[in-house]
Amino acid sequence: MPVRSLTQSLLRWPEPAAILRQAADWAASVALDHPGLERVAVFGSYGRGQAGVGSDLDLLLIDRMARGPQHQRLLGWPLAELPLSCDALVLTPQEHADLLASGSAMAAALCSDSRWLWQRPPGPQDSACQAAP
Repeated sequence: MPVRSLTQSLLRWPEPAAILRQAADWAASVALDHPGLERVAVFGSYGRGQAGVGSDLDLLLIDRMARGPQHQRLLGWPLAELPLSCDALVLTPQEHADLLASGSAMAAALCSDSRWLWQRPPGPQDSACQAAP
């Protein structure tokens, strides 16, 4: 949200780099309560590096435990904690892969605009190389 400068009567919009840091920190924080969260990206103006005054935050959340219609999926995420108004898309990894393979305009936008902010570190079960017994 815009913040008032202490020395001027102007409103200043947060710098895009600060917004992206805050969104990445938000993702790392909410991942503690959402074990299915695998990755978080921005897309749209923040993904393209064209964000300016009035830009909202478009988030892509890849959640392997996502169920139900999109509007219900969004209820479990504390989007109000983000520094700007936010539109979010919550997809399972398979839904994300299917969307990208669809060739739709949305798929093209996600392919060109997505900027990954956070990814869950792989656990021991995710490692391609397992220690020999």
